[in-house]
Amino acid sequence: MTINNKYELSQVVFLLTDTEQLDRIVTCIQISGNNQITYLLSCGSLSSWHYDYEMISTKDIVKQFQ
Repeated sequence: MTINNKYELSQVVFLLTDTEQLDRIVTCIQISGNNQITYLLSCGSLSSWHYDYEMISTKDIVKQFQ
C-alpha cells in the first residue's frame, strides 16, 4: 500500500477558514479503510481533525486583514 499524505508530522499548517491564521501543528495522521487521510492539528491546548483540502502550508495574510 502506498500512502500519499500531503502533510508531515510536526509540520506547521494553517486552516483555510481561519481568519486569524493561527499556527497549527500536525500531531497525528489517520488513514481510514477507504484510504481517506485525516490530520489531527494542534493549536495550543486544542486539537481537531481536518482533511488536507481544509489546510494550507503557508499563512494567508490577506485573511488576517478581512
